[in-house]
Amino acid sequence: MKHTKIISLGFLSVALCSTLLFSSELTAKKVAQQDETSRLQALSKFANVLNIVQKYDVDKVTINQLIDKALDGMMKNLDAHSDFLTQKDFKRLKVQTDGEFGGLGITVGMKEGALTVIAPLEGTPADKAGLKAGDIILKINKKSTIGMTIDEAVSIMRGKVGTPIDLMIVRKGANKPLPIHIVRGIIKVQSVYAKKIDGGILYLRITSFDKKVVAGITKAIKKNKATTKGIILDLRNNPGGLLDQAVGVIDTFVDKGIIVSQKGKRKDEDTVYTAHESNTLTKVPLVVLVNGGSASASEIVSGSLQDHKRAVLVGEKTFGKGSVQVVLPISKTEAIKLTIARYYLPSGRTIQAVGVTPDVVVAPGEVKVHKNEFLIKEADLKAHLKKELQKIDGKKEKTKEDKKDKKDIITPEMLQKDIQLKEAVDIVKSLIIVKG
Repeated sequence: MKHTKIISLGFLSVALCSTLLFSSELTAKKVAQQDETSRLQALSKFANVLNIVQKYDVDKVTINQLIDKALDGMMKNLDAHSDFLTQKDFKRLKVQTDGEFGGLGITVGMKEGALTVIAPLEGTPADKAGLKAGDIILKINKKSTIGMTIDEAVSIMRGKVGTPIDLMIVRKGANKPLPIHIVRGIIKVQSVYAKKIDGGILYLRITSFDKKVVAGITKAIKKNKATTKGIILDLRNNPGGLLDQAVGVIDTFVDKGIIVSQKGKRKDEDTVYTAHESNTLTKVPLVVLVNGGSASASEIVSGSLQDHKRAVLVGEKTFGKGSVQVVLPISKTEAIKLTIARYYLPSGRTIQAVGVTPDVVVAPGEVKVHKNEFLIKEADLKAHLKKELQKIDGKKEKTKEDKKDKKDIITPEMLQKDIQLKEAVDIVKSLIIVKG
């Protein structure tokens, strides 16, 4: 009898589970049917609007034109970085990917609805003309940028080498909009610069994260390893670039743990990147320079190194672009650029619309010093008076120091003109002393 009760209870449990399972399947089917009905109703509404517009609009428009306009509006309303790429846009994107084109040499983005300079690329026409990170482009050749998309703006600014373009910009601290005249040039950017600073400090500047960055950083570190006591990594005005290069740079300095993670709607878009001890090249003290022009990949590098407590960050808060875009072809000549995921730093914090706050906040500018030209020591007297005679005679005796090539050296005079870099040098020197 006891066994019969147990068996009866077992049958009841199975029956209950079957009922619940059957009920769940019915619910799932009902939800799927509702979704499909809603989808069909939405498509029907869309088709209805297309027919009405084509029938009654005052201008003659084709169905293809209406579809393109609809797709364009849909993608632009998703976020600031998603877009519908027409045949012309898609071709232009491929040209840009090749890494050489006629243009100004700036990276732009939408910040609070305004077309904003993320960073001028070093050595380009925009850089030489004086454009700065944070400048808002109000007009391009007298055409207002209000309501203009990034791709439309880039299309106007890019053009034949040697042709002029006029921008009207709004700059923080300026009393009125500033006119900037630029002549387009061929944009070829050197992504890694290496220089030396007195005291065994290696200065590494990355202008953008192209496919040669990790190789360039590795070469510079290995070449100067014997004399390097500390490193300054300058990511100011770096608009970003390739994720694998950013990960590779972090891996150069960090030997274990999460570097960055990527999370999207689809599980197959979720990725976690980790550091490897075999890739670590140096453990010397590290200071990273950032500012409002540091975006995307440069924020991943600076933020990850900050989370790992591997570097001290100096400068200003970064731009705040922590999203992942991919280009997905929809035909042989057209594509969509879609945001599919967001980046997260090792601590779990996001970069998107937040940015990375430096450990030591320093505004840009020069170091103001009062210099007494005649303040000398006994040991300097002879040499100093010799220089005074040269001032009178108008002659300058060439020394070995003058003949020495200083293009790879950052002098004390250069540091006085860049207070952020000067602060970074002082901090890395302190870290060197602490480390012993």
